[in-house]
Amino acid sequence: ETGRGRGARGHRPARRRRPRGHEAEPGAAQGAAPHAAARRGRTVQRRTAVARGEIRLAPATLKLVRGDKIAKGNVLATARIAGIQAAKRTGDLIPMCHPLPLDHCEVEFEFPKVGNAIVITATARVAARTGVEMEALTAVNLAALTIYDMCKAVDKKMRITNVKLVSKTKQ
Repeated sequence: ETGRGRGARGHRPARRRRPRGHEAEPGAAQGAAPHAAARRGRTVQRRTAVARGEIRLAPATLKLVRGDKIAKGNVLATARIAGIQAAKRTGDLIPMCHPLPLDHCEVEFEFPKVGNAIVITATARVAARTGVEMEALTAVNLAALTIYDMCKAVDKKMRITNVKLVSKTKQ
């Protein structure tokens, strides 16, 4: 006869251990599966979110971008399109993020007088039961990644920084 909790050969079954760094989050229910948040009970409202970030470049690279001299083409026009497309596809890119039919999305660029950077601002609007901040943040990130991709041949030290949600409103 085997003892309680012992296998046929009298050995205890191996306990499944989580790899280091994969501990359960405090307060998380054991075995709880990820799920999208319920939107029932929320009213459809006009929602707007603004996100901002920047990409720091070498002065020579910034000059090439501003002069439309990058070999791959017009960097800012391409980054604007990439940001808008990414905002529209956010629900496909981020698990548990509801797909939203955006009413408006814009991506703008600024060149600060100090520092060698391009500041990227994205605004997203929707009439929905859930916020649109992930779409604005996704637009900023993909616009920055597109700039990085198009300039990487001439600048190996670019940095994408300070990506954050600036505001969100609902009416």
